Amino acid sequence: MKDHSTLEQKGNDPEANAQPEMISEAVSGVRSLRELIDRVMGKALYLPEIQEDSGIAELIPFPFLAIVNQYEMKMALLLALINPAMGGVLLIGPRGTGKTTAVRGLLDLLPLVPKSLCYYGCLPEDIETMGIDGVCPDCARKYAEGKPLAVMDRVRLGELPLNARLEDVIGGIDERAAVHHRLRLQRGILAQADRNVLYVDEVNLLDDDIVDALLNAAAQGSYTVRRGPVSATYRSRFILIGSMNPEEGNLRPQIQDRFGLRVIVRGLDNDEERLEAYRRVKAYMANPRSVAAQFRLETEVAREEIQLARELLPEVELPDEVAKLGLRWIKELGVDSLRAEITLFEAARAYAAADARQVVEPSDLKQVAPMALRLRKSAFMSDYLSQQEAEQAQLKFIMEKD
Repeated sequence: MKDHSTLEQKGNDPEANAQPEMISEAVSGVRSLRELIDRVMGKALYLPEIQEDSGIAELIPFPFLAIVNQYEMKMALLLALINPAMGGVLLIGPRGTGKTTAVRGLLDLLPLVPKSLCYYGCLPEDIETMGIDGVCPDCARKYAEGKPLAVMDRVRLGELPLNARLEDVIGGIDERAAVHHRLRLQRGILAQADRNVLYVDEVNLLDDDIVDALLNAAAQGSYTVRRGPVSATYRSRFILIGSMNPEEGNLRPQIQDRFGLRVIVRGLDNDEERLEAYRRVKAYMANPRSVAAQFRLETEVAREEIQLARELLPEVELPDEVAKLGLRWIKELGVDSLRAEITLFEAARAYAAADARQVVEPSDLKQVAPMALRLRKSAFMSDYLSQQEAEQAQLKFIMEKD
């Protein structure tokens, strides 16, 4: 009888080439060729496991720091991450100027914030501002025992689609629970945006009812949903970022007033900058991962600097003389809304924190004032108030005449 090792060495079976150790087991102790054939015929063929393509695209945003120029837009978005109290950012400009690209590029720069471990959303800051009665009994007990009430988690970037329904935005009846004849509310986009960033592209094209819901949540930091006998109040404290193209329609004054910084985004004028922007976009479309890797170190440094600035912000002071300078500018501009002061001063504090300083200087006000104070003066309100003043003067004249 022939040596079966020659069969193992000279066989052209694909299985033999792929898994020689399995063939060795198959031929061990074989006494004849027929026995070998019988044994191999009953053996399962080894096939490599092929994982089916999910079709899901990997999200690799264009690096924020790779955007050419557009200094004011980039600075406004970074200040919004450092200090949410300034009221968010509105980007206004024509198509193709990088507004949406810049916002989505923030994904790799988002800071860490405390996220509650409690069902009711209790946070340590609630105890600092309202005392022990500001949290639920379970969290009060945990606080007394020295247990954490929150964990640090990355801020998320959510988008409000233009075609979103009101039910999607504020929430509604949970359909899965309704199938089992139970009433339960499901959280909407505004509730999911709590302590996160909410981006609204083409904000000027939103339906009025959705705009009203946004206004309510932005003003109060919470909102209430009522569906029949069921109601719930959700926290909704978010950084609101919007973008719009004025060619497609105006923005309602009510929601424009809710945006802190207003940035006019124009196209690049310099030929070299436009060419560099083209080269970077081309490289990104060819290999997003490679472009992101080239800016990874700078992105990590920027993310750390944003986190440090957020931690420093509570210690940043606004001297009275600097505040009076800003108030004089606002008065000379004829701006009535008190949100002008809030945005101007909070943005200046964020700018100082970004520069690792604890005192706001006049130069900080000058850097942020164009973004904070533009598009706040209403020609309609100026004319309306002027007419009222004339009418008031006429009324006073009539009364004093008698």
